[in-house]
This record gives sequence, structure tokens and C-alpha cells, in this order.
Amino acid sequence: MSRVIVVTGAGGPAGRAVVGRLTARGDTVVAVDKTGADGALAVDLLDREAVRGLAERVRAEHGRVDGVVHLVGGWRGSKTFAETSLDDWDLLHDLLIRTLQNVSLEFEPLLRASGDGRFVIVSARAAGKPTKGGAAYAAAKAAAEAWTLSLADAFTGTSAAAVILVVTALVHDEMRAANPEKPYRTFTDVKDLAAAVAGLWDQDAAEVNGWRVDLTPDPAA
Repeated sequence: MSRVIVVTGAGGPAGRAVVGRLTARGDTVVAVDKTGADGALAVDLLDREAVRGLAERVRAEHGRVDGVVHLVGGWRGSKTFAETSLDDWDLLHDLLIRTLQNVSLEFEPLLRASGDGRFVIVSARAAGKPTKGGAAYAAAKAAAEAWTLSLADAFTGTSAAAVILVVTALVHDEMRAANPEKPYRTFTDVKDLAAAVAGLWDQDAAEVNGWRVDLTPDPAA
């Protein structure tokens, strides 16, 4: 079955991997990126009206939305807690929380109406185990998780689901080529992330709704 899936943050390595995986299996993918990279739709996800326009455009052109994979991210940190910059918090709030709020609020009705909708974010282990220099990042990720779990609760009893995929960090082929000596044992490859995203439609919505799935590899494996 071909699905209509919106991928935000599609211009990054994770976005390209997810778009490639979904496209290869026959899904219609609407790639969205602020820069419009690689032919993606250029949309500022901090602009609620622009996101509303995006949702209306996808509905008008494709008739439905079966998935939203929200991959907008970023990281800021410091060496110590005392050196934490609240400018970093402001940036991460916009990237990790506000874009999520705008996208989820505008697409929730379409996912609910899909018959098999999925909303997916990628979070980090840091949300549950903050470090002294990662206060802003961990707090933003924790807020994003709470927001997504609220969406999951809203989907209870429907044919839609909201899911959190958790990583320690992501790695891709370019990173490995640039640092061949680094093992990246606890990093999740973007190709594995893409496979996990694609697999969320293989189970009933009720089974995956509210899932928080840790994709961190076992370093001993």
C-alpha cells in the first residue's frame, strides 16, 4: 500500500535516509526543509500559518496524510552547568519544541482521518539522563517527548499513533569516512533509523501508540 508521508527536516542526513527508504518502498513522500534542499518544499516550521498552508497543500494535492516524520533537530551545550547559555535554550526551544508544536497541531486532524496514521519524532537518551553541560538540550528533548506523548494520548482509540524513537546520537557514512578511526559503537546509523520508521506501519496503531523505542546499539554486540 502506498502511503502519503511528510518528512520534515528532510535535508539532513537522517532526513535523506528516511526519504530514501520510504520512497524505495513506494510511498509518496513530501519532503520539507527550511532551505528547500534537494528539491524539498521550503517551509519555515516556526511560522504557524506557513505550516497550516503546508498541511492544506498536502491534503489538496494528495487527499490524505498517512504519516509525519519530524526530524528537525539541533544541539547546543557547554562544558559546565554554570556556563549554560540561555541563548542556547532559546534556539533549542524553537528547533525542538516550537516546530514540533506547529507541525503536530496542524497535521493531527489529517493523521486522525488517515485510517493508519503515524507521527514520529527522534529523541535522545539525554532526555532521561541529562549531563551538567547539556541542560538546555536535555530539557528541550524532554519537553518534546512530553508533547508527543500528549499527542499519543489524543490518538487513543483511533487508527493513528505517535511514536518516539530514541538514540544516543546518529551517524552516517560521511561521518565514518571523515573519522575512520572512531568506532561510533553507541551511535545509531541513519539507515537503521529509517528502517525503524518504515517498520512502524507494520503493526497496528494501538500497538505502537505511545511507544518510546530505544534504537541505541549494544556496544558489546
